[in-house]
Order: sequence, then C-alpha cells, then structure tokens
Amino acid sequence: MVGFRWKALALGVLALLPLSAVTVPGAQAAPMRDVLLVGNAQAGTVSFIDGRTFENLGSLNAIPDLQERLDSMTLVERLGYETVNQLQGYKKFVDDIALSPDGRTLYVSRGNLADVVAFDVRTRQMKWRHKVEGFKADHAALSPDGTRFVVSALTASKVEVLDTATGQVVTTFPTGTYPHGNDYSPDGTLLYNQSIGNVSLPRALNALKGPRQVTVVDARTFQVVRTHRFDFGIRPSVYTADNRYMYSQLSYLNGFIEFDLTTGRTLRTVQMPYSAKASQMSPDDYPMNSAHHGLAITPDERKLCMAGTIDDYTAIVSRPGLTTDGFVHYPTDSLPYWAQTSVDGGHCFVSLSNKDRISVVDYGTAREVAQVPTGRFPQRERLGKAPQDVLDALDSSAG
Repeated sequence: MVGFRWKALALGVLALLPLSAVTVPGAQAAPMRDVLLVGNAQAGTVSFIDGRTFENLGSLNAIPDLQERLDSMTLVERLGYETVNQLQGYKKFVDDIALSPDGRTLYVSRGNLADVVAFDVRTRQMKWRHKVEGFKADHAALSPDGTRFVVSALTASKVEVLDTATGQVVTTFPTGTYPHGNDYSPDGTLLYNQSIGNVSLPRALNALKGPRQVTVVDARTFQVVRTHRFDFGIRPSVYTADNRYMYSQLSYLNGFIEFDLTTGRTLRTVQMPYSAKASQMSPDDYPMNSAHHGLAITPDERKLCMAGTIDDYTAIVSRPGLTTDGFVHYPTDSLPYWAQTSVDGGHCFVSLSNKDRISVVDYGTAREVAQVPTGRFPQRERLGKAPQDVLDALDSSAG
C-alpha cells in the first residue's frame, strides 16, 4: 500500500512538470540535419541550405532592429558607419555567422553595424547584443565546444573573445592591422588570425598599410604564441591537420601560397590564370585588395577549392603537387567570394555574390552540379547542424 502511494505521488509530480523537464529512459534526442549557413551581406539575412540535398530551407532576418541601431548611434559612430559603407562600396549587414552545437542559437557578426548578436532561431528573438570596439565587426569563429565566439574588431586591431551564453567579453588579444579571418586549427588547439592591412590605401602605398600577419594564439588561454609577418594582406586560409602547412590567398595575388608554419617560410607561390576581364584590371580596382577570395580544403587534404574572385571561376587543385584539375567558369561579374567544403567532403560551395546564388562544385570532376538561390550578396558560408523544429520556424524565403 505504501509503495502504491509513492507511485501515485510520483505520477502526480510528473504531471505538474513541463514535458521538457521529463526525461524518459531510452529516449533519443531529436535528429539533427546538416545545414550550410550563408550570410547574405547586403540583405542582412542568413540562408539555411540542406548540407546534402542543397535545398534552400529558408532564412532568418539578422537585422530586425536595423532602424533602432541606426537611431541609437552617436555622431562618431554614424560617421564611422557611413565611412565604412563608402570605402566598402556597399552596406555589409552580415559579415560572419555560426550555429551553436545544439542548432538553436545563431551568432552573427554584423559587419558595418559593428556588433555581434545572438538569435534564438526558432523564436527569431535576439538573446543578446555586443558592440565591438571600433567601426566594423569582421570575420569570426565559434570555438569547438561552442562556449566562445571570437570576432575581429577590424579598426581596433584586436580580436574580442565573447562568452556565447551572455555576449560578454572574456578577453581580447592584439593582431596586425585590420584583423580579418579567424580559424581554429583542425585539432582545436590553436586559433589563427589573419590581418589584411589598411585596404583603403592604394597598392603604391603598400608599405604603409600596417603589419600584415598571421597571429597564432593558444585556443585555451588566448595568449599569442607567435606571429608570421607578410608583405601583403592574408586572405582566406586553410590549415592542415598537423598544423604544418597553411594555404592562403594574399591581397593582389591571383593565386595562393603554401606556407610552412614551423619554419615561417613560403614554400610555393601558385599563380592562377587571369580571365580576359581580370587581365585588364588595375590592382586598385580589386574588391578590397583581393584578387582571389575564397579557399576550402577536403577532409583528406588532397584537394583545394579556390574562388577566383576577379576571374569569375572556381578552380579545383590537387595536393601535394598543387596541379589544377579543372575550372568552373561563371558569367562575367559573378564575383565568386567565398568557398566551403560540404559536410560529406565531396563538394565545394562557392558564393556567387553578384548573382545571389551558391555554386555547388564536385571535387572529383571539377564540375558544377547545382546552383542554389540565396538573398542579396551571399558571401560567408559556415557548416552547422539544426533540429527540424528550428528549421520549420525559418522564413520560407530563400534569403
């Protein structure tokens, strides 16, 4: 009889608890779906694309508070905002993005708004906002455990490390002039920051652009371990699993370099062919000094995917010989502007920024197999996973 009373009491307590608080033995977590996140810079939206079928699943508005942000700017902040817009040639509302490990929180570096925000994707509500130092929030990266979001405060020449739960600054570390990319090493032990120098100066004044360097940081303590100096700005880069080699695009270089991270030496410089249009361009007409801007590598490290920004092509290159397997050519002024390897390692996603589309290129054949519509001016792409209830809550538009 006593046992019966305890069972009845337990059932009564369970009935009062919300379903989310009840754990059923043997129950499985909701299945996660592989997605490609695409930041649509000018639209201020983020597109979610199925990572395997390449279907556009919908989008999220990353600037629902745009007017509020503009209205709240001080005179100095507004002047900085307008100056960055003018130098860049357009308003970049989404610079970089990341999805939390549980797929429910989206972190967005909001470029010219100079802030980072976190959204509950299912409810579309902003969880927190952090204003970075200076006038531009640039490239970012999410730590492997999802607890830290690192973002380049471009005009402040530093990286800010944020607590993803609160948006508060945990620490900062110094960089070269105009810090740009942030990449965790494949083993998660190191963080690489690449600086591009003052891109508003012409190439003739290259020596005055400031320190252009790769800043290598301990991913646990965020202390600078070493730096590697370069003559030109460091653009998109990929790193081998042994932390030995970096493949990187550089400002003004129509190609890429192979760099030894242990000796600090450039081993090979690969010059890619110019298109007819690109061969007639002045280096000062390259978008933000970048000839090629977009680089990805396969999980087995045997292939590289390169976005030929001014040349309107994607090139697939084989390692270790660094020979070109083939090209995918796009219409003039498509502006390929980023590259990301698919979750299965078989495809490369390339942002065609001026066409509002993602090109899907097969690594094995070096041929395009699909194009996916997005919002205006897609650029940064990141991989993630999300549960179906989150994806069901997205705006049905492509971006």
